[in-house]
Amino acid sequence: MNYREAMEYMEELHQYGVVMGLTTMKELCARLDNPQEQLKFVHIAGTNGKGSVLAYVSTVLQTAGYKVGRFISPAVTDFREQFQVDGRMITQSGLCKYLERVKQAAEEMAADGLDHPTVFEVETAVAFLYFLDKQCDIVVLETGLGGALDSTNVIMNTLAAVFTSISMDHMGILGDSLDKIAAAKSGIIKNKCYVISAKQQPEVMKVLRQSALLRKAKFYTADVARAKNVKYGMTKQSFTYDKYKNVEIAMPGQFQIENAVVALETLSALERQGYSIAEDKLRKGFLQTVWHGRFDVIGKRPLFIADGAHNEDASVKLAENIRFHFTNRKIIYIMGMLKDKEYDKVIRNTYELANHIITVTPPVADRAMHAYELAQAVREYHDSVTVADSVQEAVEMAYLLAGQDKDCVIIAFGSLSYLGELMDVVEHRDTIRRDSHGRSEEN
Repeated sequence: MNYREAMEYMEELHQYGVVMGLTTMKELCARLDNPQEQLKFVHIAGTNGKGSVLAYVSTVLQTAGYKVGRFISPAVTDFREQFQVDGRMITQSGLCKYLERVKQAAEEMAADGLDHPTVFEVETAVAFLYFLDKQCDIVVLETGLGGALDSTNVIMNTLAAVFTSISMDHMGILGDSLDKIAAAKSGIIKNKCYVISAKQQPEVMKVLRQSALLRKAKFYTADVARAKNVKYGMTKQSFTYDKYKNVEIAMPGQFQIENAVVALETLSALERQGYSIAEDKLRKGFLQTVWHGRFDVIGKRPLFIADGAHNEDASVKLAENIRFHFTNRKIIYIMGMLKDKEYDKVIRNTYELANHIITVTPPVADRAMHAYELAQAVREYHDSVTVADSVQEAVEMAYLLAGQDKDCVIIAFGSLSYLGELMDVVEHRDTIRRDSHGRSEEN
């Protein structure tokens, strides 16, 4: 199997859809000799913030000298982003090697009359094989959907079950109320593990605490209200939390303070279990943490931000950040949404801050909301809307609308599925611009 064949195979797997439950995943892992049983995990669930918390925790652990596996979804710029050891993506040949093993096991299952594993089950199995082969000291694992019935939940050696902000999302699968969604996500709590949760809505906190109590797990709340001396900024932010004074982070966005606090509590829980993390390494790790696609500055003239705000809670936080950082500035949006998301609520929470909105169609065949359809929905609230036929065209339109206004801000948000292409387009444009400026100066 070469890399092209590997990508074709992953594409074929989408025919098996999304299937909640662990029966198939357990069978697949058993046929691979259960690699997950020889690994230790930090398991992260939540609606928003999972990736950022994963990035903080794994970067700090890596800085402290541990070999750390990262499993994330979805990827933003490269499929291989999902599988990382010490911040480096799996190689193309490595992916092919592990995928061949998983493919063989999956085909044997189908031949035996069992359900064929889904694309996410195959990806998760590849991750387990890769992390075991690389002898990772610890794996930071992000759930794909929910918790209890998510493919990642075949693991048992959970050191810390971590919960970021939980809000309404995937209601058709997880339930139509916060307590039902919280119950689904609480399934990652294992017997006597440590549980760390961001401060949640009362009904969510009740469910998580009860689940922890049932499993005799130690429960800790990461309450951002306890963060003191908070200093916000687009290039650096800092805060004090309990014994940690003036911790600095480089990721912008007010919500990153909460994510960093959740990560701090998680790292403290690992220290209680014997993981040594010197304070200077912790500080260095927090400051070095990056996470693409989350209020991510990808261009500076004009300021260009990419953000994966695709549901109600994330859009509220995005709007708060825009109001906080960019008051009285011209704002241009690029929006791309999936039709099974709460696109109307995302629009309602953000529209009034934009001077102009450009819509694009994400590259997700069955779930993408067409740019024209999204534009129609936006026009219910905003009268300055343009449909772009491609991400490339959307970026060019945004720059033209920005013109020479140095205070203008372009913000692309919605489905993560199109942000990778958008980042490539912006980077390529900036490279050409820098090169042309360099030649002009030489002449």
